[in-house]
Amino acid sequence: MDYHFITIEGNIGAGKTTLAHLLSKKLDARLILEEFADNPFLPKFYENPKQFAFPLELFFMAERYKQLKDMLVSRDLFNTVTVSDYLFTKCLLFARVNLPEEEYRLYQRLFDIIHQQIVQPEILIYLHAPVSRLQQNIRKRNRTYEQSIPDEYLYSIQETYSTYIRNHNVPTLLVDVSKADFLNNPAHLQAIMDALEKRYDTGLHVVSLPD
Repeated sequence: MDYHFITIEGNIGAGKTTLAHLLSKKLDARLILEEFADNPFLPKFYENPKQFAFPLELFFMAERYKQLKDMLVSRDLFNTVTVSDYLFTKCLLFARVNLPEEEYRLYQRLFDIIHQQIVQPEILIYLHAPVSRLQQNIRKRNRTYEQSIPDEYLYSIQETYSTYIRNHNVPTLLVDVSKADFLNNPAHLQAIMDALEKRYDTGLHVVSLPD
């Protein structure tokens, strides 16, 4: 396989972390996972988005940078495979939805400075699911602060991601995970593995999972 840095993205509840775990085992890869549980502003944000959106997004950006900057000094970056369950640009996408215009412009200035220092993935796997499936997954994993996420918020995040992946310059595998079961259906995981054996141009490339 030609890819050394693989990133998985998608909306809240799309199954990013599950797939990242499975791929890292299959590929004997280094695994980088979003450390959302350490963000003290996350429960507060869901209770009062206007008050806590800015510190929430700043904390996330700092933590993601701290994780990913280690790759800059890693001597074996391109001798081993790394799988991450988030894209650093996620910072900007969520900030676009969560922040008012003036705060967003300030946040974007900070992002632009930091983003230049981050290694970009060679391929992105984007997991797409309808909001009804996302809500089902959110209920199933039972994080208390997530249980009242409104559909409208998930739609906003979905649209922001869709706009981004149509215009960015990283080859992207678009996977409909409406009926995916990577844990219990080996054929679904194998479809992703097979897709990663190919080379892709910049743009979207649809990967279909078997029934």
